[in-house]
Amino acid sequence: MSNAGVIIAGAAETDEIGRLPNKSTLGLHIEAARNAVADAGLTMKDIDGIATVSAPGPVQVAHALGIYPDWVDGTGVGGTSFLLHVRHAAAAIRAGYAKTVLITHGESGRSRVGAPPFRGDPSSPAGQFEAPYGTLGPTTTFTIPLLRYMKSYGLTPEQLAYVAVAQRQWAAKNPRAMFRDIITVSDVLSSRLVAYPFHLLECCLVTDGGGALVVTSADRAADFPKPPVHVIGTGEASETPMISQMLDFTESQMFRQAGQRAFAEAGITTADVDHLMIYDAFAHVPIYGLEALGFVKKGEAGPFIAEGNTEPGGSLPLNTNGGGLSYTHTGMYGMFAIQEGVRQIRGEAAAQVSNPSISVVLGNGGMFATCGVLVLGKNPR
Repeated sequence: MSNAGVIIAGAAETDEIGRLPNKSTLGLHIEAARNAVADAGLTMKDIDGIATVSAPGPVQVAHALGIYPDWVDGTGVGGTSFLLHVRHAAAAIRAGYAKTVLITHGESGRSRVGAPPFRGDPSSPAGQFEAPYGTLGPTTTFTIPLLRYMKSYGLTPEQLAYVAVAQRQWAAKNPRAMFRDIITVSDVLSSRLVAYPFHLLECCLVTDGGGALVVTSADRAADFPKPPVHVIGTGEASETPMISQMLDFTESQMFRQAGQRAFAEAGITTADVDHLMIYDAFAHVPIYGLEALGFVKKGEAGPFIAEGNTEPGGSLPLNTNGGGLSYTHTGMYGMFAIQEGVRQIRGEAAAQVSNPSISVVLGNGGMFATCGVLVLGKNPR
């Protein structure tokens, strides 16, 4: 099934990102939603579909905005949820269930204002079979596949560190990025060790903020003030809620499957991609993403990044807002990756790539648990 005929007509983030103790989780949703709807030149009365994750969830967000939607999606599968929302919204629009869908994100990840408490479920599989051994939360969980990858493919600490170095070069060009000072491999490796082999600068930020999107049919493109961003391919997949149950610690099956579906739907290959956003909660995730999508062979992504290919001036611009390592990371980062893909296609990014026609966005949910992939284009295909 093709997503041809669906566009992102509105896209915006909250006025500020970073440390926002005066704004609640729901307040961030509302602010982002209003900004995105205004970006599309619409009002809330024009919205007939809504999607977001639980807490506060689509019903509460819709009510707070004065929206009475015909279509609701509360899919919550971690930080990639918003990529799945775009996919589901495209399907709903094609099916005639909604005409104009608002996708919202707001998260007080740092200040925890109105945010749900962190809980672990001791009766869950992970609670029974992983948590008792100290594998709980991203830092200790994500180390497991990375250590196997390093042993199997020879990824060096210096190459891993360079992921953060490359992305900081993009962040230096972005006034909204939380961290903008240029760093070196030595800076990364001398930063505090958090959970071996992750140093502090190889771990994502913890921030507050939000963003929202307006998705509608392409035949309305002329009605909006901004250039349309066509959703030309989408994919989604899941693997496991337990890191110990990955089929192969050295690769992400769900990254590969979701990417293949999105590329096939869009009718593209890696050679057609001008710009790339890969969810980077930790420095190794872009490595897994580059290999799963087929940009490089297995074991080659670390050297590929360390050779400068993904930084400003490189052959494959990657995470051009600075990513979760330097731009922002509220806990669920996928919305911000989509926002940067939209900005690049529109030609309004802070660190703008030269005339990109296709941007690919890959999102990760949980610890290699779920994945969404979007292919965004300047033109329909």
